[in-house]
This record gives sequence, C-alpha cells and structure tokens, in this order.
Amino acid sequence: MAEPDSWHAQPAEQILQQLDSTHSGLSAEQAQQRLQQFGPNRLPQRQGNGALKRLLLQFHNLLIYVLLLSALVTLALGEWLDSTVIVAVVVINALVGFIQEGKAEQAMRAIQKLLTLDSRVRRAGHTLSVPAEELVPGDLVLLEPGDRVPADLRLLECRDLRIEEAALTGESLPSSKQVEPVSHDASLGDRSSMAYSGTLVSAGNGYGVVVATAGQTELGRISHMLGEVVSLQTPLLGDIARFAKVLTVIILVLALGTYVFGVTLRDYSSSEMLLAAVGLAVAAIPEGLPAVLTIALALGVQRMARRRAIIRRLPAVESLGAVTVICSDKTGTLTRNEMTVQQVFTAEHRYHIQGVGYAPTGAVSSGDGQPCEPEQASDLLELARAGLLCNSASLLREGDGWCITGDPTEAALLTLAGKLGLQTTHEHTHMPRVDGIPFSSERRCMASLHHDHAGHGLIYLVGAPERLLEVCNRQFAAGSTEPLDPAHWHAVLDDGARQGLRMLGLAMRALGTPQHELAYEDLEGDFVLLGLVGMLDPPREEAIAAIAECQRAGIAVKMITGDHAATAAAIAQRLGLGEQPPLTGAELDRLSDAELDARLAQTAVFARTSPAHKLRLVQRLQACGARVAMTGDGVNDAPALKRADIGVAMGIKGTEAAKEAAQMVLADDNFATIAHAVEEGRTVYDNLKKSIIFILPTNVGEALVLLVAIALGLTLPITPLQILWLNMITAVTLALALAFEPGEADLMRRPPRDPSAPLLGAQLLWRVMLVSLLMTAACIAVFLFAQRQGWSLEVSRTLGVNTLVFCEIAYLFASRQINAPAHFGLRGNPMVWSMVALLLVLQVAFTHWSPLQRLFQTAALSPQAWAICVLAGGTLLAVVELDKWWRRRRGRQL
Repeated sequence: MAEPDSWHAQPAEQILQQLDSTHSGLSAEQAQQRLQQFGPNRLPQRQGNGALKRLLLQFHNLLIYVLLLSALVTLALGEWLDSTVIVAVVVINALVGFIQEGKAEQAMRAIQKLLTLDSRVRRAGHTLSVPAEELVPGDLVLLEPGDRVPADLRLLECRDLRIEEAALTGESLPSSKQVEPVSHDASLGDRSSMAYSGTLVSAGNGYGVVVATAGQTELGRISHMLGEVVSLQTPLLGDIARFAKVLTVIILVLALGTYVFGVTLRDYSSSEMLLAAVGLAVAAIPEGLPAVLTIALALGVQRMARRRAIIRRLPAVESLGAVTVICSDKTGTLTRNEMTVQQVFTAEHRYHIQGVGYAPTGAVSSGDGQPCEPEQASDLLELARAGLLCNSASLLREGDGWCITGDPTEAALLTLAGKLGLQTTHEHTHMPRVDGIPFSSERRCMASLHHDHAGHGLIYLVGAPERLLEVCNRQFAAGSTEPLDPAHWHAVLDDGARQGLRMLGLAMRALGTPQHELAYEDLEGDFVLLGLVGMLDPPREEAIAAIAECQRAGIAVKMITGDHAATAAAIAQRLGLGEQPPLTGAELDRLSDAELDARLAQTAVFARTSPAHKLRLVQRLQACGARVAMTGDGVNDAPALKRADIGVAMGIKGTEAAKEAAQMVLADDNFATIAHAVEEGRTVYDNLKKSIIFILPTNVGEALVLLVAIALGLTLPITPLQILWLNMITAVTLALALAFEPGEADLMRRPPRDPSAPLLGAQLLWRVMLVSLLMTAACIAVFLFAQRQGWSLEVSRTLGVNTLVFCEIAYLFASRQINAPAHFGLRGNPMVWSMVALLLVLQVAFTHWSPLQRLFQTAALSPQAWAICVLAGGTLLAVVELDKWWRRRRGRQL
C-alpha cells in the first residue's frame, strides 16, 4: 500500500489496486471487515480536566499552601477567628479563578463538527447514503456542490470539480481538481488529485476512493498535533510563579527564624511565638494580590471587548503586552479575502483600477497615473462587458456593504463592470445569454453564447491567459482588430507575475451565422483577445497602518500563508513588510533548526506553508527568545494558535477549531484590532506592576514591624487579625484603583519588555524596600510615641494601623506614575479618589464602630492622633517623590 504522503502521486488505477477496490465500490462484507480493522471515521476525543480537578488546581500555589498552613496553626492554638478569615480569603480567591477559567479546551470537538453526518457512497455498484463514521479505505465517495468531504479521497473522476480548501491550506480561492497524479513533493495546496477531509465542494462533481479516515487524514494529523501541543504559560503567570517561590522561601525562613529567635533569645513562650510566626507569614503574604490580578485582567478584558477583541482566558490580556513577534495568516486577516481587479492590460493601454473589495466604486487611471473616463476607453469597456456577460456570479447590496454569490473571481469581474458604469440588467437585455459552458479545469476556461436583437451571435471566453493565447489570432485595439502580438502578452504576463497578480484573459468571437447551442468545438480558435486583468486579494488599509504601529512599538510582523510565493511577496510589499524574498514550505523542509533560526530575523514572509510549518515557525521563534502571537482563521492554524504565547483567531471567518485553540478572538477580523489589543495588554501590565509595587510595601512593612518589635523585645504594634484587615481592605480599594489607570502617553513607543526580565527588577525592589522601611519606621515610631504618652495598647495599635493606611493613601498617588511626579487629578481615573473616600469610611468604622472595635480590638482616636497619621503619610510621599526626582535627573528609570 502507498505511503500516506504519496497517494497524490500514484495513478488512480494503481490506487484502486492497492486498496483492493473497483469502480463499483466495496462489497458490504468488505466494508464491514474494514470498519472493524480501521475503526470508525471520527477523530479521537481527549478528555479535559473535570470541574472538581479545575477547582482543586486553584489551590495549587505555594503562597496558598503557606496561608492554609497558617490557618491550621492558628486553629490549633484556638484562634478560630484568625483561621476563619484566612480560609475565607483563600476560598474566595479560588472561586474567582475557577469561574474565570471555567471553559475547558474544546478544539477537538470543534474540529469534529467539520465531518458530515452522511455521505453518498457507491458499494457493489449501488449508490447508498452512509454515515460518515462508517466510511472505510477503499470506499467510493460521490461529491457534489455543497458537500463536505468526509475523508481523504484520491479522485477518480472530476467534472469541473473545485473545492474550497482555505480552512486547511490557506488558499483564498477554490482549488481546481484533476484525476492525473501530481509530483510526489507537491505541497498540500498543490495536490490537485486529492480531496481532503473537512473541505467543501464549491462547484462541479466527481468521485474518489477513500485513502485515509479518522486520525490518518490530513485533518486528523492537525487534530493530533493540536492535542500534542502544550500551551505555554503566560509571561505574567511565569513571573508570579517565580515570585511566589522566592517569597515563600523568604517567608518560611523569616517565620522559622523569628520563632527560634523569640523562644531562645527573648524568652517568649512557644505559643506566643507560634502566633507571631503566623502573624509574620500573614503579614508578608500579599493575599490581596490574586484578587487585584484577576480584577486588573478582567478590566482589560472589558476594555478589549469594547475594541472588538474578545479574550477567552484572562492571563492572555497581559501576554499581549510582552509580544515581540506577531505571526499572521494572510487570507482574510491581512487581506480582505475579496478578489479585486487591480490592473487591466489591453493591446494599447494599461489601466489601474482603484477601490477594494466588491463595492463597485473606484476611479480608473491610465498607466501614467492620469485619470481616465471609462467612455473614452473603448477597449476597457469592451473587456469589462465581456466579463459581465460571461459570468455566473451575483453581486448584491447588503446593508452598508456588498456580498456575492458564486465564484470570487467572477464576482471581481462584475465589480469591475460596475466601476465602469455598466448595468447588469441593461447589458443582459441588450445581449441575452443563449447558452454557456461552465469553467473546466481541463480547458481552463468558461464561455457564454449571446445574441443581440438583430440576430448577431457572439461568444465570450474567459480563462487562463495561456489557454486564450492558444485560441486567439487577433487582438482588440483602437476599436478594431489587428494580428495578435504574443510577445507583448507574454511580457504582460511576466509583469503581472512579478507583482503577484492572478492573471485572467478575456476574448470574444463573432459568429457568421446564428446558433443556439455552444459546443466545445466552438472554443478552439478564431478568437479576438480583448485583454488581461490582474487580480489580487488586496491588503486591508487598516492592516497597513497597524503593522507600521507594531513596528514602531518594536514588534516584528511575519506573514505565514499557504498562498503562492509571488502573491505573498506582492502583498507583503504593500503591507510594508519589506522586500526580502519569501521562504517557502519546501525550503523550510530543507533547513535544519539552526539554519532556520539564522533566517528568521531577516525573513518576514513564509509562503506555501502547511500546518506543520506554521507550528515549527512558532516553536523556532520561541526557541530564539521571542514572545509570539499567532493569528489565523482556519483549521490549519489551530496547532500554531495553541502553541503560541497568545493565539488570535478571526471571529467572523474563523473556524470553530481556530477559535477554541486561541486565547483571543477578533470580533471584526481586523488585524488593526491586534495593535489596539497590544496597547491594552501593555496598559494592563503597567497597571499590574503599579499594583504590585503598591501592595508589596504594605506586606513587607507589616512583616518588618513584627520582626523589629520581636528583635527589640517590644509588644507587637499590630495583631495578625489587624494585618488581615489591612491587607484585604487596602487591596480591594487602593490597589484596585490602580487597575483603572489609563495607558501612559509613550506606551506604544516603548520596545517590548524583555521576556526574561523579572517582574520586580533591582530598581523596583529598591522602591519597595524604601517604602517598606518608611512605613515600618512610621508605624513603630507612632506606636512608641503613643505608649510613652500613656495611651492604651488598643489605642496605640489602632494608631499604628491607621498610620499605615495613611502612608498607603499617600503612596497611591505616587504609584499612579512609576517614574513621573505624583498625580492627583480626577480626570483619567476618578476611581482613585472614590476608593480613597471609601477606605477612609472603612477606617473610621474600624476605629470608632463598637462591633468592629470588639472584633479587631481597636479603640477610638483623638483629632491629635488623626493628625499624626496625616503627617506620617505626607512625609512618606515627600521622600518617595524626592527619590523619583533624583532618579529622573540621573536617567535611572524604574
């Protein structure tokens, strides 16, 4: 039996022999036996994590383990209230994570939907309707327009068969099929003797023999690759995980050291020091950080949704901010997926046609760029009329846009005619269509027969230029005909190929006598060549601007497409991706990983690629240290979408498999939306960084307060329960306010951050330690002051807690700009002042409301005490702003 990769290269009769089948199909016994041998024709399903496992995984975090251990210790010591609060914090965070990450992977089921429920099969000479799951190798499957191909087929007979393979190969146009074998090393998109599972028959009919089912099909291989691909951890989650490990080690060492120090050197009791150690752990752990992280990401999701980018997994928001390379599919992503006539070549002129898409509006200019009125260009009008009449497509107005039915190439000719002012109804009335021959891949042309009302007959011919040059002996020029100039037309074809244009020829033939039927013999000669049209799937204008913006932001854009190299190169040049020649899939296969790595930096365009090529390119870019975003819309993109640091699927034209494999879906299929999403991702990361360097000084400061107090043999200035109050209340008010900060002005002029750089670099750690020491000093100083004034322990501790709160409020305004001066304005982020007001209300209740006084062991403060808190906060703000000013002068930005 032939190898799976060589079915396309074997003669059809030889394939039937190898599969022990005939043109009558398998017998019922053969089909049943093979069904048992090969199994049902369905893709294997992989089970994801169940709800319970996903919930339990929310607790799989070192910091959570330390908090749960602290809860057990406090419970063993009889401090049930402390234990209850700690456990409540952990459970709330776990539930938030569980809800946000609730949707399991569904890529496999999405791909399975591409298999049809029933197929028409020939068995033992009879045509039957058989469930697609019961197809076996050797079955003969009949194909008609609208059918979804149910398995990989080697075609045995084709009649003008064209199959839409964009979801599998990336080709923007239906592929014409043939029975003859093709080259063994032909790429997937060039295997015209094959019909692949999951693709759609768009025209013609035929039948083929099943050569592969289920997981052995090309679709099955993609499914297998998708299942084997491991989704990468986002940069932020990686940073947080590393930070958690380091912080956990530090906390455990400090807690153990504190316990040993207090018991051995300060004569504290074992139970007292256990409580102190727990208090230290609770103080140091930023238990509010997961909530702030989730909320900041959720806000980013909402802002992106308003800009037409739908985030499927929360951490993907921040991943965008770290992207260094965007790998984009071409068809439908960077281009409009709408064929458009760009240029028209006649015997005497070259015309440039403006406008994109199917909208019949656009100016015409001559080769030298001068405007051209259509009525002055008889050769252009005659060519456009031929394209309008020899046409089976329809162009329809739908809302604010235009849609088509039929072949995109034929629709492009209708659009051209509309731009020149030709009316479809008028032209068909003047020159009614009598007969026609549909497009044939063997003859590479289509034709239509027309008569005017005087009885004169005319044949219009549209097809491949090479075919038309064979049957034309004259060309249309200056309102008359002249002998054909083949050298001129071959030069035009070479020019079009260099521009990546898809060339199409149009010709006509006047009939001497009326006739009412069109035969193939009528297409064999004596035609007048009207000219050639050059078509292109044009790039989106907004995509060109978005690519330029990404490049200014230090993000490389690479186009990975299944299209031909010349077409890809032409589109890339228009998109501003440079003029380096594309690297094809065949060339990729010949390069080792090291050789490919050396080419990646210079190459921006990859053509004729398969799903495996896309996946390999993403993996090699990642191996070179890049953070990769992959965009795509087809089943063929799904493995690379899943493997990328962030996969971006198209929401309108994208397949369900692509959407389920991606972390982000573009609701408008617009590449420009990615640039907005990157900006939003950078804003989210900035705000998360601001939140973290705001939260950490509180935790470190509280831990230092306990450490210093124990080291000096002092009464603890704050209790573990007060610490929990402080951490949670400030985290959900002040730290949350920072999540609403708008992006800074220079956000998209910065280079991408170094993916290997730690979340908290040396400069940021200095800021954390500076503020932590200031808060520690302020808290202990006011506590000692209160004690010396003879104030009660409850009042002294309440003063210490409120001092920390006012220091945090002051530091909040400094944190709104990491390097720039403190910002106090309402515009841009009114949430800041709202949260400050809320926190002050809560602290007044914490200090003066009797139920909270009993719960947290607090006492009312005098106006003098409140003034001390305000003074402490103002002092901290002045010192931090002085440090920022000094760093700006020295050019040492955080």
